[in-house]
Amino acid sequence: MISFTLPEMTCGHCVGVINQTLIELDPECELEFDLLNHIIKVESSCTREQLAEALTEAGYQPA
Repeated sequence: MISFTLPEMTCGHCVGVINQTLIELDPECELEFDLLNHIIKVESSCTREQLAEALTEAGYQPA
């Protein structure tokens, strides 16, 4: 799994946007959200760089 800290992820709406963004990138990906600590874990065939770029484009810059 690849972990990202996303300081801007603060609510359920954020989780929904991130979920949709990453599912569009890789429909087979598995996601785990830790909203309290602003962490997302991603199991995907995409590279860390591809995932980070998609998150950044969606407005959630990994820290």
